[in-house]
Amino acid sequence: MTSEGIKRLETELWGAADNLRANSKLTAAEYKDPVLGLILLRYAQNKFEEAKKQIEESLSINPRTNQKRDVTKNDFLGAGAMYLQEKSQFDYLVNLPESQDIAESVNNAMRLIEADYKDLEGILPKNYQEFDADLLRSLIRVFNKDVVKNIGGDVFGRIYEFFLMKFSMSGAGAQEGGEFFTPPSLVQMIVNFIEPDHGIIHDPACGSGGMFVQTGHFIQSKTNKKVNEAITVYGTELKSNNVRLAKMNLAIHGIEGKIIENNSFYSNPHELTGKCDFVMANPPFNVKKIDKSKDYVKEDPRLPFGVPKADNGNYMWIQYFNSYLNEKGRAGFIMASSATDAGNSEKLIRQQLIETENLDVIVSVGNNFFYTRSLPCHLWFFDKGKPQDNKNKILMLDVRNTYRVVNSTINDFSDGQLLNLTTIVQLYRGNTEAITIAETEHRKALKEQFETINEHYQTLANDLKELSKELKNDDLENSESVEFNEFEYPKQAKAIFESFEKPAPKVSGFITELEAEIAKITKQVEDKEIEKKTATAKMKPFKDKMNKLNKPLKAYQTDTADFLKETKQRISDWKKLFEWFPENKYVDVEGLCKIVDLEEIEENDYSLTPGRYVGYSIQIDEDFDYQARMKVIQGELAELNTEANDLMNQIQSVVV
Repeated sequence: MTSEGIKRLETELWGAADNLRANSKLTAAEYKDPVLGLILLRYAQNKFEEAKKQIEESLSINPRTNQKRDVTKNDFLGAGAMYLQEKSQFDYLVNLPESQDIAESVNNAMRLIEADYKDLEGILPKNYQEFDADLLRSLIRVFNKDVVKNIGGDVFGRIYEFFLMKFSMSGAGAQEGGEFFTPPSLVQMIVNFIEPDHGIIHDPACGSGGMFVQTGHFIQSKTNKKVNEAITVYGTELKSNNVRLAKMNLAIHGIEGKIIENNSFYSNPHELTGKCDFVMANPPFNVKKIDKSKDYVKEDPRLPFGVPKADNGNYMWIQYFNSYLNEKGRAGFIMASSATDAGNSEKLIRQQLIETENLDVIVSVGNNFFYTRSLPCHLWFFDKGKPQDNKNKILMLDVRNTYRVVNSTINDFSDGQLLNLTTIVQLYRGNTEAITIAETEHRKALKEQFETINEHYQTLANDLKELSKELKNDDLENSESVEFNEFEYPKQAKAIFESFEKPAPKVSGFITELEAEIAKITKQVEDKEIEKKTATAKMKPFKDKMNKLNKPLKAYQTDTADFLKETKQRISDWKKLFEWFPENKYVDVEGLCKIVDLEEIEENDYSLTPGRYVGYSIQIDEDFDYQARMKVIQGELAELNTEANDLMNQIQSVVV
């Protein structure tokens, strides 16, 4: 399944599930865990069927009985799949008669899985009796569509993460602000920068386990290693609901790990000080009222530079992350922006941390990356195995002007932007091939985008050809006048597509050419829409058949628009590399990046705010739709005025 196909499936499944909730009395928070439990159950069934087939094919025939032995639970463990008893299988639930208690059957399925897998004991949801029976059956049918039954584990992992994100955006967070879910862009940046491909991985504020999941994706895409052979995962999480989410998330992705419910301020349950190869985290910012008088806190070896006096936990977290690392370990974490310039005892701790020479990269990120809060943040990176040339240096990255607008309230990084930022870090670390590797990745992505739109184009052309045949077979008056001519993929677009097989094409003028060719395709589609609208009454069969084709026509128009947007974004990202590094080697870029030494940091009062060092470069978003944004603002203002008037009327009625 293509990336676009997965996106459409995610949206379709979420839309169906959310519509069911909207017609019930359940809140998003009440709905979250049971829905995620059904996704896990569906995933487990798919893996079970896939593994069962492979196991049965591999079993040898007993010469005495002339039969194969029965498949066992251990066989499934060896195949990386859950063993499912009959009554814990999704197929069993789907086929239950209407008379049977569906809620209790699902609860029992969860209990049976927990009985077989002790790591999941007490984790899976078993409150399906809160669902209306019809709602639950409808939800089960949503996850029993043919397309869902045929997808693999990686796709299911993406669907689980997508649902986590949507629940977070809808206010169903396990903590205030939906903090159980860290935006994928920021997780991806952390993983790209620290490259966690081996050893012990630790997240002492693990939330729903997103850092571990993205690490698994990284290992699968960048190495030939199996995830559970490459890494050992340890997580600590304060909230019990988050622990359940994390364990389910790891199970969905086939990652083995030890997640403990505990408070990292008052405990070190995994005892990993000085043992971790990689540490990743998005800890809660500015935690107040930590009891720093506790003996455990005062004597904590994870706080070598002392307990900060300020009433927040930021510099306790920062010290923890540094202390967990072994002699070559790397850490990446998200931190409140205030921490880079905090004064008093925090400044003294920051100075000592800087003097260890473990700090490697600081990244300043702009507003609107989190789903339920708009504040900016900073990403910190430690590297105890820094090359000697970088020992007294820190790379400052200010990416507040680098982002992609998702909607009026949410920003993220495009894949191309993340690739470019990762390339900067690689250049700083001395990788002379970083630019060449990035160009190859950009070219590969563009080629895949062209292949996708070409597939959509051919599907549309075939649909139109079939419709022409149907019209001819219907003895329609003037049928020849409505025959569709076979589409021909634009020649220039073909040439551009084929150029990706060769060395990189000149970027200059590419966007203009591409826009023109996509416009041609879109016009052909629109012309057929006009033919449908102007057809005479006698041509009702034609109009009916065109109506059948309306969905693929509209889908193609949407696909071409998305394709054009994504392609423009990728080309823009690619062009940035030429602009920033014309000599294919690292240079400081005003407003973006600068390598600073410890002497310069000392001169700036040990500030770690990148903006102090990189300067400022004005960025104009040429694609920003100011008119559309103004309409949104005007609409919001109108709503506020209406609310104000309603409130005034209520006040007046009370006064009277």
